[in-house]
Amino acid sequence: MTAPNIQRELISVCAHLTTKKITAKIVRDKQPFSLPVDESCDATVKEQMAIVFRYVDKIGCVIERFIGVVHVKNTSAKYLKIAIYAFFVKHGLSLTSLRGQGYNGASNMRGEFNGLKTLILRENKSAFYIHCFSHQLQLALVKVISNHSALGEFFQSLYKLSNTIAASCKHRDLLRDKQYENVISLISNGDLHMGRGLNQEYTIKRPGDTRWGSHIGTIHSVINLFSSVVDVLMVIEIEGDDWQNKSQARSLLRIMENFEFVFLLFLMKRVLGITNELSQVLQRKDQDLLNAIQFLRISKRRLHKMRNEDTCFDILLKEASDMCKDNDIQILENMEDNFGSTKQRITPITNKHHFKVKLMYTVLDNIQEELNNRFDEINMRLLQCMASLDPSNSFVAFNKERLLEFAKFYPTDFPQHNIWLLDDQLENYYEDVSTNANFTHVEGIADLAKKMVEFKKDVAYNKVFLLIKLALVLPVATATIERVFSVMNLVKNSLRVDTPVLDFMGQLPEHLQPMVYTLLECQLVVAFEEFVASQPVDLMATAL
Repeated sequence: MTAPNIQRELISVCAHLTTKKITAKIVRDKQPFSLPVDESCDATVKEQMAIVFRYVDKIGCVIERFIGVVHVKNTSAKYLKIAIYAFFVKHGLSLTSLRGQGYNGASNMRGEFNGLKTLILRENKSAFYIHCFSHQLQLALVKVISNHSALGEFFQSLYKLSNTIAASCKHRDLLRDKQYENVISLISNGDLHMGRGLNQEYTIKRPGDTRWGSHIGTIHSVINLFSSVVDVLMVIEIEGDDWQNKSQARSLLRIMENFEFVFLLFLMKRVLGITNELSQVLQRKDQDLLNAIQFLRISKRRLHKMRNEDTCFDILLKEASDMCKDNDIQILENMEDNFGSTKQRITPITNKHHFKVKLMYTVLDNIQEELNNRFDEINMRLLQCMASLDPSNSFVAFNKERLLEFAKFYPTDFPQHNIWLLDDQLENYYEDVSTNANFTHVEGIADLAKKMVEFKKDVAYNKVFLLIKLALVLPVATATIERVFSVMNLVKNSLRVDTPVLDFMGQLPEHLQPMVYTLLECQLVVAFEEFVASQPVDLMATAL
């Protein structure tokens, strides 16, 4: 039982039976489902495709289930489609039940002519594609950074800062010591309060291009540890191991001890703080598309409000000036003075114009423009029709004509005779739920689905409930798949590779390898299932 081969066999059987249990619910109940997919390399440098199913269970809850990882030798759309079809056939699923696709936006996934979503749409017109909202949010920030020189230099400095301090154990220990000394000094002067949960240890978080929340985490760390980071850089500049570390520390000190860097710290803290809630919401497994779009609109309104209120600029200016005073950094006394060297500018500009227009207004305008361009799905007719299901404010958004149009997007689920039945059913549904006290405080179609099951309305208005399920299964983000990849090294790494099996399989022709893998898995699973079925329960321990 401790042999790695035996453990892997048992885990493989458990995985097969668990997957069979999940897919049986979809097949048996003929549940519509969507397919979020992504691919990445594992520890053995093999391309793996993770597959997740999203559906609505029998109590009305949105469920996202990780189904499996499929090894693909080629990441072209055609090969990915073949791998998905083989996976469906293996588990008894049909492509006709697919009602949504969710990918991260790579060209092989979302290509208009030969992408995976296009190949699937050619065979199933109801498998609508949604570009991962979290991925689009991150791409909006990356695009703004690449188009704004000052902002690009700011984030590049943050990357260098995290690499200089967070990547070295010696430097992290030095930062910890400096932070401890500063906290003790502030407490002794009465500038810092003591208490449970206060004055926790911080470190510099490393930002990532594909993780929206990592950037705001880095900015918060730099603000909280600003004086300690400056002290560490001073030590590295003098006592660094080599000239490269010393030069890097000196360059970072020159950048950090500048009013513009501090101003951008608080500007991006405010901007990313507004959209961070949206980022967190998008990563929830039970999130529905309409609710995600509502949070997106709230973020846009807050960014627009920040752009048009003069008090926001004054607050940012005060926060930056206060930090500069605390750290002996030169501040701008008069915002009406000319900014920088007048010799380098044909038309001199004031300090206020540079920080308010060139930095704050430009950054906010660019981010709003990118959000509008990348989230163009909200203009799709499908989502406009879907919005009529929103139960907020006593079903004020209800529109029967739009819901009938929504049903026509799914001709397999709603043939013409069902459209006629749905017409009458929608009338009764609205009269019932809009005056029902149990549905007064329902927010979002996810809560509406649970309430309908709870009060048996899903049976009375089965056609309406099917519409709600079709709206819920549309994927919002691929966060579940990202979580799979983040823990992949825990379940598969170089120490767990079965070398003899890999060597044997490597000697086979490529066209025979998938078949041999399948035969090995099927033989094991079938033998195990037959043995369990033929033995009494009390002999299971002996069987294992």
